[in-house]
Amino acid sequence: MHPLRFGVCYDFRNPPDSGFSNQTLYQEVLEQVKWLDQIGAELVWFTEHHFIDDGYLPSFVPVAGAMASITRNVRFGTDICLMPFNHPVRLAEDLAVLDNISGGRVELGLGMGYAPHEFRGFGLPVSRRVSLMNEGIEVLQRCFEGEKFSFHGKRYDFDDVIITPGYVQEGGPPLFVASMSEAGSRRVAHYDTHFLPQGQKAQTFDTWVNTLKADGRNPADYRVGIIRSIQVTEEDSPELALVKAAERYRVKLYRRFFEESGQQGFGGDGEPVNQRLIAGDVDHCVRELTEFITTFGMTDIVTMAVPPGMRPAQMADSLEALFTKVVPRVKAAIAER
Repeated sequence: MHPLRFGVCYDFRNPPDSGFSNQTLYQEVLEQVKWLDQIGAELVWFTEHHFIDDGYLPSFVPVAGAMASITRNVRFGTDICLMPFNHPVRLAEDLAVLDNISGGRVELGLGMGYAPHEFRGFGLPVSRRVSLMNEGIEVLQRCFEGEKFSFHGKRYDFDDVIITPGYVQEGGPPLFVASMSEAGSRRVAHYDTHFLPQGQKAQTFDTWVNTLKADGRNPADYRVGIIRSIQVTEEDSPELALVKAAERYRVKLYRRFFEESGQQGFGGDGEPVNQRLIAGDVDHCVRELTEFITTFGMTDIVTMAVPPGMRPAQMADSLEALFTKVVPRVKAAIAER
């Protein structure tokens, strides 16, 4: 089984009424990441969305490049990068540069997107999302091989492409693919990537596991990652109330996306791949995380480091407790099992 890793995630959402500028938020987050790199964080992930009035991060590569220059340990990834809005060859080039800047600390998580306004903004019909996703994965995998290749598909067509500069990591950045459906989980298995499950356990996680096993593959050979906010705090702390309000604000946007797209989203019957906030003292967080990891075979868990409308300094106590007290105990408990 892959070693267990913990980290943080950023979306840089800054509600219009927050009282501080986007520039201030970016500067303070850079300082926070430099500190987190020193106290034990192992991952820094980013999410991507477009045309949102609170400044939701639309482009992770420049941010990751800035962070790579001031850190030495954390690895950078996405949950998720929206494949239909990124030309795979250009994305592969950006990742090659980032891989060199960071010394080989880059990973990539892909999803196909579902918000209609984003497809309209890029002038793309939603009906192309599946083909853009599939061909994007195929092109990226060829790019990561480091050899000259040609590709002739429905959406992309080119000859004699090779990505330069070469990647620091042999085979390019490790690739994750997200799923919220049975078809999506079969896609993950088909392309033989690591996994970012969401939605219902039976549809996503179980489908992926069963598909791999039917093909003679072992799910433990792959990384399984998720964003799940963690607040290490006493129940009556003022920060917890702020975090809960920010979580409601954060999730409200995704519910709107699902409604506009006509998709079910994270609802439905059955056990979910739980992404609800974990909040409590150190003992409580250790118990919750240990059970969650054991149930789903999670290898990578990141918490939202700065919930929308909050400042990085307001999260310092919780994050310090997470990486210096909770994470070591969770890793020890999983190792014993």
